Amino acid sequence: MKKHFEPTRIFVVEDDPMYKKMVNYVMELNPDHEVYAFPTGAECIQNLHLKPTIISLDYSLPDMTGEDVLKKIKSYNEDISVIILSGQQDVSTAVKLLRDGAYDYITKDSETKERLLNALANIKKQNALKEEVDTLRSELKSTFSFENNIIGASAPMQKVAKLLEKAINTNITVSISGETGTGKEVIAKSIHFNSARSKQPFVAVNMSAIPKELLESELFGHEKGAFTGANTRKKGQFELADKGTLFLDEIGEMDISMQAKVLRALQEREVVRVGGEKPTKIDVRILVATHRDLAQEVSNGNFREDLYYRLLGLPIHLPPLRDRGNDILILAKYFLDAFTKNNGMEDLGLSKKAKEKLLSYSYPGNVRELKAVIELSAVLANNDQIEEDDIRFNSPKKAATFLTEELTFEDYKRKIIHHFLEKYDNDIVKVAEKLDIGKSTIYRMLKTEKESNQVSYM
Repeated sequence: MKKHFEPTRIFVVEDDPMYKKMVNYVMELNPDHEVYAFPTGAECIQNLHLKPTIISLDYSLPDMTGEDVLKKIKSYNEDISVIILSGQQDVSTAVKLLRDGAYDYITKDSETKERLLNALANIKKQNALKEEVDTLRSELKSTFSFENNIIGASAPMQKVAKLLEKAINTNITVSISGETGTGKEVIAKSIHFNSARSKQPFVAVNMSAIPKELLESELFGHEKGAFTGANTRKKGQFELADKGTLFLDEIGEMDISMQAKVLRALQEREVVRVGGEKPTKIDVRILVATHRDLAQEVSNGNFREDLYYRLLGLPIHLPPLRDRGNDILILAKYFLDAFTKNNGMEDLGLSKKAKEKLLSYSYPGNVRELKAVIELSAVLANNDQIEEDDIRFNSPKKAATFLTEELTFEDYKRKIIHHFLEKYDNDIVKVAEKLDIGKSTIYRMLKTEKESNQVSYM
């Protein structure tokens, strides 16, 4: 949809007829400007409901000082850019006005027109950048909305959705657990970009990716000369996330000697840079994630108990994909539609056999693996739908994941047979030989599954 054009609305507040004429002329050089002139501060304030973007304000007005008018403008809307014009070159007054929120202080002299044009150009450039940032933030919020990230109707994911709604309304620490590939960072971003801190930084740190000897400097920063190679002062991730959210991914991998320092930073809400002495206050919301069982790590002596309770906050567990039932097909369709759209491809569907194959697999790589499988199948498809043979699983962990599930012996047998059928391209004779079972056992199992299959396909 084409964006509706709106002119830049400018107020000129000036009681000197000569300067009023000159400033109006400068402002109206651009036909996209809509200029309003007022001789008094009171009239300017009374018309702020017209939503000006820029105000040129004479410091010496007949009814009010420029300082008083500036305060009222900023109280009404701090985003309005105010340029002060003054007949006096008073440095102390200029500094005070700039501290109070004025964009520029321009002395009325032979260079006024040029300086005014420069200030206008800079304000418009700054506003364009701000609008671009706001647009990107809005897109991020949309990208990480619950609708785009809590995909699926299974009971475990509905439970996650309810917890997320609670997480966004407070600053409580959130601990996200789940196997690799379940989408822990996506959930963390969903919390941040839907929270009151959404306009502030989101800083993610993967604790397992940073060598332990560099982790303190990475988290807390360092002073110049703190160690060999520290040529400049560097802010740490805690400082960079100030007023926003710090996401500590794979927190369970953090060395125990570092855990005490992180605990202190969280308790005191301050950090001390490596090589420094003065603490820096921080206002940071903490989100953490791990694929480990932190309670068990505490029992094993690998994780501090006091830090564990400090980080526990609101626990959110992301279920493995194999426990999400028909969500597999919902996610598959979502990834398929996104991939074909992003690559300019025709829409693709999933055949019944393709759906059966997707549902029969255990996904050790979870959602991340399903996405990769679907994208590859879309590339391999030869018609308007993905067939069974287009779906290829290449995970090195397929057999190992069987033992992570709590199944009956009969269910385990079915899993094993399906695994080997998949491995040997549904060659029942070969599978029977490999497993040392009769072919009739396999045929009977497949027939029973076909007759009892009550899955509703999309």
